[in-house]
Amino acid sequence: MLHALATPQEKRRRFRAGLESGRLQRLPGAFSPLVAMQIETLDFEGVYISGAVLSADLGLPDIGLTTLTEVAQRGHQIARVTNLPALIDADTGFGEPMNAARTIQVLEEVGLAGCHLEDQVNPKRCGHLDNKAVVPTAEMVRRIKAAVLARRDPDFVICARTDARAGEGLESAIARAQAYADAGADLIFAEALADEREFEAFRRAVSVPLLANMTEFGKSKLLSAATLQDLGINVVIYPVTTLRLAMGAVAGGLATIQDEGTQESLLERMQHRRDLYALLGYEDYGVFDKNVFNFKL
Repeated sequence: MLHALATPQEKRRRFRAGLESGRLQRLPGAFSPLVAMQIETLDFEGVYISGAVLSADLGLPDIGLTTLTEVAQRGHQIARVTNLPALIDADTGFGEPMNAARTIQVLEEVGLAGCHLEDQVNPKRCGHLDNKAVVPTAEMVRRIKAAVLARRDPDFVICARTDARAGEGLESAIARAQAYADAGADLIFAEALADEREFEAFRRAVSVPLLANMTEFGKSKLLSAATLQDLGINVVIYPVTTLRLAMGAVAGGLATIQDEGTQESLLERMQHRRDLYALLGYEDYGVFDKNVFNFKL
């Protein structure tokens, strides 16, 4: 009620333990606190907060227009309502290595379990679009080292994302990942790998845990959780799935209202009021104030 019972430190320890467990950690994307609460009811291992989704929700393209303040605020809103660990997209760290260092401390303070920093050039773009540019390996290494030095809770997970596969090829992306792990990254996110073969190559070459991005309509083949587990992947994110499901339903529902003049035919597709109230824990609030939950559905 009001917030999750687990502390940020407990959630970070849980995420660390998950990375070391040998079991795939499944993190669906949460575009709002309410979605994070729904994810928790279905026994997923964590939630993911996507920069692309946050941008889209603000009516912006994913080209680095959001600020650290906006990202931290949304991250705090989501992390505080769930007992699950939350991993957030921190883009390029919002500037130079010193900015990346501040980013880590701010995200720690608002209760996130970890974040990922990427090696794209600003302004960045969605990882599954063409013509991405990456900074030199040495520059990204400085970014990671600054982040690691700034971390105050050793359980806060620093993930390094490389977008080099598209522009420089698989071998270069693997070499970068190895350098990033050597710089102190706890988790490696290789963006836009094509298929099982490429994930296998990363698993053979990189000793730290690996993250797979199973986003729809992108460059990666959509692999099942069982396949990813067999490949030795530690974390899978579904970053935009819930937003795409929601917006598809919104667009279709609005079209129905436009055509039929009423939402009557949509009722069976909606979350019922009682289910929403159960998710929100309305009755729990009545423990504090009998005037809050004094009605029947």
